[in-house]
Amino acid sequence: MRAARLIRMVLLLQARREMTAAELAAELEVSERTVSRDVLALSEAGVPVYADRGRAGGYRLVGGYRTRLTGMGRSEAEALFLSGVPSALRDLGLDDAASAAKLKVSAALDPALRDVHDSTAQRFHLDAPGWWQAPRTPALLPALADAVWSDRQAAVRYEGKRGEVERELEPYGLVLKAGHWYLAARVPADAGRQDRDPWRVYRVDRFTEVAVRDERFARDAGFDLAAFWTRQAEAFAQSLLRWEVTLRLTESGARRLRHVTDRAAVDEALAAGTVDDQSRTTVTLRVENEEVAYSQLLALGPECEVLAPSSLRSRFVKAARAMGALYLGD
Repeated sequence: MRAARLIRMVLLLQARREMTAAELAAELEVSERTVSRDVLALSEAGVPVYADRGRAGGYRLVGGYRTRLTGMGRSEAEALFLSGVPSALRDLGLDDAASAAKLKVSAALDPALRDVHDSTAQRFHLDAPGWWQAPRTPALLPALADAVWSDRQAAVRYEGKRGEVERELEPYGLVLKAGHWYLAARVPADAGRQDRDPWRVYRVDRFTEVAVRDERFARDAGFDLAAFWTRQAEAFAQSLLRWEVTLRLTESGARRLRHVTDRAAVDEALAAGTVDDQSRTTVTLRVENEEVAYSQLLALGPECEVLAPSSLRSRFVKAARAMGALYLGD
């Protein structure tokens, strides 16, 4: 366990040039006292770790020292070959580079691990696009990917809700979600209203023009793409639920409700619901609109009774009569 930690410490210092005791402790999930003991152990073993004293001090490797302790175990190699998303690499124009990288990694592996790539590919496959839709690569995705990789500003034209608009953007990252590519970007302070959030999300297939500038932007070191996307996705999902319906559910209907509509909204509704003496639960549920609610709740059949609004209840009454006529009529 300690040997693996010492190797990680050397690799961290090799990759980042210099790190403080606090940074190393956080990365290795140990105390700063343990970091000090590990540094001493490395020095005694002949690894030239130098400590800069003082408040701004840290640890670094002396004289461009590089370790050769980079051998991979089977689980590490399997994780590496699983980390690529084939369709995403292809869309970004990186499939050839990824293939070359895999060949180089395979060549560097211990002979006993040379089968990792083939054995992993035969056991796991990620199919990113959703069902019933043919995946399409947006024509301007490579240009945006170039801007993201090089931290360059981009002048774009985008087909928004109110027509085509022009924007100056700082492209921070790309996200592939259910077969669609999205760009996370920041609007420079001098290019947008000061009272608005500068961070935006754009669907890549709605860009009609992208011109990558020569000017680079200073990337916010605190930006976390995964955390940003999670917040944006949750906020977007909640923003759609602007309509309310009142339902009376059987026990089966209450269990099945989360399978036909937004789960967070269902959990919220059930937590505040009331149960009658027939074990039926009355809830107020947030939904997108009447049309969406009708198509979703219809799947629950007799396990769900719409109490309000009256317009939606009327639609279910008509549907019930039509179903009765279809199945019970002559």
